[in-house]
Amino acid sequence: MAARPYRFLRRTLAVGCLLVAAALPAAPPTFPTDATDAPQATVVRMLQLNLCNSGRAGCYTGRAMTRAAEVITAEAPDLVTLNEICADDLPALHDVFETVHPGRTVVSAFQAAGDRPSGDDTRCRNGQRFGIGLLTHVPAPTSPRTVYAGTHPTQDLADPEERAWLCVDVDGALLACTTHLSATGYRVALTQCDHLLDTILPRISRHAGYEPTVLGGDLNLLAGHDPDVRACTPPGHQRIDDGRLQHITATTDITLCCRALVPMHGATDHPGLLVTLTIDRSRPGRRPS
Repeated sequence: MAARPYRFLRRTLAVGCLLVAAALPAAPPTFPTDATDAPQATVVRMLQLNLCNSGRAGCYTGRAMTRAAEVITAEAPDLVTLNEICADDLPALHDVFETVHPGRTVVSAFQAAGDRPSGDDTRCRNGQRFGIGLLTHVPAPTSPRTVYAGTHPTQDLADPEERAWLCVDVDGALLACTTHLSATGYRVALTQCDHLLDTILPRISRHAGYEPTVLGGDLNLLAGHDPDVRACTPPGHQRIDDGRLQHITATTDITLCCRALVPMHGATDHPGLLVTLTIDRSRPGRRPS
């Protein structure tokens, strides 16, 4: 079931080398200012949204973008992970995000899902590329950030959509990631989850250096069911979910708290999942082997 097993490596190298300009989070600037300062905690408010905005799925309403803009305006998250969006949705939400973080540089990244029959990208009904995205803010336009992205090596061959993953490394402060796993094969979703958390993310850490890591997304897996999402959560990692399929997981140097479910008022079939991350750089995280 390993469709195009090395495609994610090619995309990782291509995107990592060519898109060193699309981005991710270094929440409010509370990092040490010189080497003698004691490590300080960084607090990041994170919002996970599945907007079901392809125009092809039964959950599509045409109202998800409007509601997403309202939620971002009201909650002012520092990091937003987005699933089931069209390519032009990201710059539209970028503009909204910019209004709630004046004085900061807003950065974004998008990764399309593959389309197996055509060998191209999956398309929304409006012809735009369909996939996943990230939004955050950084202190200045020159703040370093690197994008890593690719397609999961294992796919459900009954589904033409090839599921993708996306991570952004900002200034060595946080590796923030999102994915939307298989909805048609739950065992495939578990394999994708396991490979992302146990192989891809440690590979990025070995290449770029370890940093606290958070993953938000619609994993299409439940806790306490078979297969169980906890089976792919590395030891010591924290995890918060929306009671169903959306999850946020983090390395041991990040504390997750204060979960809130944000109503989407029927605009999409998932609530918004809002959590607070406290990154404690004095606590050791789970380093890659």
